[in-house]
Amino acid sequence: MESALTSTDFPGLRIYHKGKVRDIYEAGEHLLFVATDRISAFDCILPDGIPDKGKVLTQTSLFWFHFLRGVIPNHVVTANVDEYPVEFAPFQEALRGRSMLVRRAKMIQVECVARGYAAGSGWKDYQRTGAICGISLPRGLRESDRLPAPIFTPASKAETGHDENIPFSAVEEIAGPALAKRLRELTLDIYARAAKYAEGRGIVIADTKFEFGLIGEELVLADEVLTPDSSRFWPIDGYAPGRSQKSFDKQYVRDYLETTNWDKRPPAPQLPEDVIRGTAAKYREAYRILTDRTS
Repeated sequence: MESALTSTDFPGLRIYHKGKVRDIYEAGEHLLFVATDRISAFDCILPDGIPDKGKVLTQTSLFWFHFLRGVIPNHVVTANVDEYPVEFAPFQEALRGRSMLVRRAKMIQVECVARGYAAGSGWKDYQRTGAICGISLPRGLRESDRLPAPIFTPASKAETGHDENIPFSAVEEIAGPALAKRLRELTLDIYARAAKYAEGRGIVIADTKFEFGLIGEELVLADEVLTPDSSRFWPIDGYAPGRSQKSFDKQYVRDYLETTNWDKRPPAPQLPEDVIRGTAAKYREAYRILTDRTS
């Protein structure tokens, strides 16, 4: 089985931040984002990586950044390793395909979530309360039903631990009323555009999350966009409300972990080879369907 890159170590380069998946390096006035093959589930980083996952995430994000360039600017400078600062030259092969040089942005500390279907934690919330994140919905919805209209359900950002859903008033407190309104509008607009495109390719985007930042006064789309890590992707072929759906995302891993006796606290268990291989195939397939590319 192919090996997975679960950590980076570039001697002489200064690490800026390590996240659940990305290692970020200082690059002068810019930053270098490197997507590893790490995978997390239930807020725990698993001991096994998924081969090529970081490349799929990076290339998928770059596709969507380009797709959305007329809607909102983004933070990407280049993903061509030949154009990176000279100090990254010795590491080009490790960086190729899984990295991008980006402008530094002051990130807004809100996960901007759009939901178009009753799924995941939203479905559980609806079963308990008849609402999703406090937004009342019609009675009688089934699991995986399309919502009457997509909804904005923001969450607090958490590097470790679980993101917590927050009311829109909390977004206004964090970002200010005008910017909060803009974030909500943009989140739903981007989701609608992406969902329409994806449906034409045979994929339902059930929900997704975006991150935004400010570069000076300019609002930009940042981090990752509409990837299998940040979104719930379902194949339209076989979609049927009233049950959970087959997916192109890491739900495959979550479903396996639910069959174990793991208590969802660190350390997480190792994944069997067939789950690793199957997850890698799902990530690659989502990228191929959405972009018509294989690399």
